[in-house]
Amino acid sequence: MLQTIRNAFKVKDLRNRLIFVLLMLVVIRFGSNLPIPGVNPGYFGDLFKSMAGNDAFGWFNTMTGGSFEQLSIFALSITPYITSSIIIQLLTVAIPALEEMQKDGEEGRRKLTEYTRYVTIGLALLESTAMAVGFGGSGLLIGYAEGSVLRKIAGIVICVVAMTAGSALLMWIGERMTDKGVGNGISLVLLFNILSSIPQDFITLYERFIMNHNVATMVVAAIIIATAIFCMVCFTVVLQDAERRIPVQYSRRVQGRGMVGGQQSQIPLKVNTANVMPVIFASSLMTMPVVLGQILHVNNGTIIGKIIMALNSGSWMNPNAPIYSIGLVLYIALLYFFAYFYTSISFNPLEVANNMKKQGGFIPGIRPGKPTSDYLNGILHYIIFIGATGLAIVALVPIIISGVFNVSRISFSGTSLIIIVGVVLETLKAIDSQMVIRNYKGFLDN
Repeated sequence: MLQTIRNAFKVKDLRNRLIFVLLMLVVIRFGSNLPIPGVNPGYFGDLFKSMAGNDAFGWFNTMTGGSFEQLSIFALSITPYITSSIIIQLLTVAIPALEEMQKDGEEGRRKLTEYTRYVTIGLALLESTAMAVGFGGSGLLIGYAEGSVLRKIAGIVICVVAMTAGSALLMWIGERMTDKGVGNGISLVLLFNILSSIPQDFITLYERFIMNHNVATMVVAAIIIATAIFCMVCFTVVLQDAERRIPVQYSRRVQGRGMVGGQQSQIPLKVNTANVMPVIFASSLMTMPVVLGQILHVNNGTIIGKIIMALNSGSWMNPNAPIYSIGLVLYIALLYFFAYFYTSISFNPLEVANNMKKQGGFIPGIRPGKPTSDYLNGILHYIIFIGATGLAIVALVPIIISGVFNVSRISFSGTSLIIIVGVVLETLKAIDSQMVIRNYKGFLDN
């Protein structure tokens, strides 16, 4: 990886692209520490401390790089853009007009991107308004409780405009990083947000397992932590990069005065076909009731309160309250469900089989058409199960460690680790492809 980056800096165009990305990341960190006028920056920090064992906002805060807890202008970060992208992607399956637009090539994708931007702004307005109105009277907005109606409206408007503008600016920066940088800009913004929390996570591990122990215990604990992190990273890399390659043979046919075809190809099916989407969907679905319960101040002693406690990942694998781990079983079931669901809407075996048939391609030993589609379906179901199991392992390890050892959730584990590994691999491949293009150009010039 270091060799790839070192070689990239030797090429002027790639060096300029990488420097542009680094400068944009500096701008993002500056904005992440720029407070919103009239807002109490320590409000959510105090709220998190009062919600000990509640991970409802922890994952969201990690995705924003700590901006949400500090209530900076980038408090919403790119989460509205990610949500809108998922919504548009799901709607392309349900709405035929959007599906046709997706197949129209570059022009259709440009229109879908435009719709995604509009939905992003709408979601940012909705989320910022809900935060300003819902938490304004509780101390989020300075002087809100005793202020006049005009001052309350002004405080809400400033808060909403600042957070919406910050989210829109981050979306624009991400798109510029995609055009003028390397890799996917939105993914790089998300990666940088997660990585910014890692120093604090290492401090947490040090204070919990190493500090105030004898030398032997400190050494053993450090080795165990380093080995566990290394094994999880290696497992995630294998999970993200593993694929099942299905051989495809193209028959020779007459075209004009010559014969074309007769080539061999492959259909690469990733083991983790749905990537991190099942974890995001399952976590969001489980977190929503917990957030509502926190806002409505639901009593944990009631039946509804106990159900909410079971849905809260901070209560799972707790030796003192094992009954709440029932929510973990539901979480695993949702992981498998969304893995199959998301793959079914993003990969169509029948369409792939028909396209192969039109181009004269076939899988050796399998007849073209419906038999090929059935064969791909069978392989896909098997692969999805393996990928979902791998996702469950990566997602459950930090939950188990957090519950058993009573340590706060580490940002570079579970879902975040999958995102980190996926974005890093994607960016390295983008750099490699850029270097290959330039090498080919040099070869042709010679």
